[in-house]
Amino acid sequence: MVSARRGATTGTALAALLLVTVGCGPVADRQPKDLRVGYDSLDGTLAVWPPRGSLARDAAATAGITEAVRDWRSPVDDRVHVPSSGILFSGQVAGSALALVAADVPGEAASWLLQLDRDGQRWRVAHATEYTDPGYLVYSDVLPVRQPEGRRYLTSARVERLLGPDGRVLGGADGVTEPVAVPACRAVELTATLRPTPSLPRGRAADRVLDLGTATEAPRYPLVRDESGAGKRALAGLDTCALAGERGPFGSLPRRLGDREAPRSAPESWPMAKIATRSLGEVALGGGEPGDLEQLSWETATGTMTAVVYRPAGGGTPVVSPADRSTTLQAYHLPVPGQPLAVLTWRTRDASFAAPPGTTRLVDRPGLVVVEQTDAKQTFSLAGTEKTWYRSLSAPR
Repeated sequence: MVSARRGATTGTALAALLLVTVGCGPVADRQPKDLRVGYDSLDGTLAVWPPRGSLARDAAATAGITEAVRDWRSPVDDRVHVPSSGILFSGQVAGSALALVAADVPGEAASWLLQLDRDGQRWRVAHATEYTDPGYLVYSDVLPVRQPEGRRYLTSARVERLLGPDGRVLGGADGVTEPVAVPACRAVELTATLRPTPSLPRGRAADRVLDLGTATEAPRYPLVRDESGAGKRALAGLDTCALAGERGPFGSLPRRLGDREAPRSAPESWPMAKIATRSLGEVALGGGEPGDLEQLSWETATGTMTAVVYRPAGGGTPVVSPADRSTTLQAYHLPVPGQPLAVLTWRTRDASFAAPPGTTRLVDRPGLVVVEQTDAKQTFSLAGTEKTWYRSLSAPR
């Protein structure tokens, strides 16, 4: 099983077309009930995820890792489908046993990266992160490794070199890099050079990914594709822990599975790719000097999300709104200290905006209105030539 990646998040789009699976695992003595070691995906004749690590051919280690993965359950109690999952690395790192498993969880239609350690002779899942696009992990080329001494990364066989946040080449062994100094709550960029393959005949000089910081809490996956570099610019100076909070853009929309909320799963607003920003202009909010108001956008598993970011003059702490699904009339609660605001934006031309009677418009420009948010529910409308859009905002809790 290899799932096709969504077009919106494909970093090496043609690679997905040429990746194939073969019927048997690459390790001798692997029992049918055991996880495969490596992953049976090819780019031409290149094994993208070959067996890695000093324990890759250790049948007892493979059996122990399989047992731990089989016993693991996702936050909504779904289990791993062992035949379509694989051990990407198993060995010693910095004197400790480490295993990384690309786990397919069909009940959630998600890919999980399970990180295991060993307590005595028993393997256990120590950390688990979810990527809500099935098959993503085996199509990616850089995966995060959580370590006490700092972040490490596991790279695929397509990666010729990986540059860290400081632009230096990261050394390593068996595909695992040396420790990398990644801040807790700041986004940093990694850049991989991909070798020529049938899917990328010329290779790729700069395959970019953002790490949202070491404080990213499980099961949120910390790496976001950043093909154009727009994400690095958009997140400059922003606290990714605040972005990931319950009222922040990336963490504010809980995941729903069917008719139930899944608060322990990755939020529905968690970013996958294409983080970008556009300026809404200078505005004076909160009684200070004019600052920059921006609209942040990003791709998730369920479509495009947006939010607004206010960067006060003089380098003050930015203020961010919760996420709003991309639609014609966008409505945001912006919690400016001492002056909670409602921000409305649109890009439709020849449209007439209306606010509740008596509303004071602090900013009123084509495509942008900012009003004070009251304790009562406020309903706004945007009338086009053939359709009217309505949005309501309730008082913030």
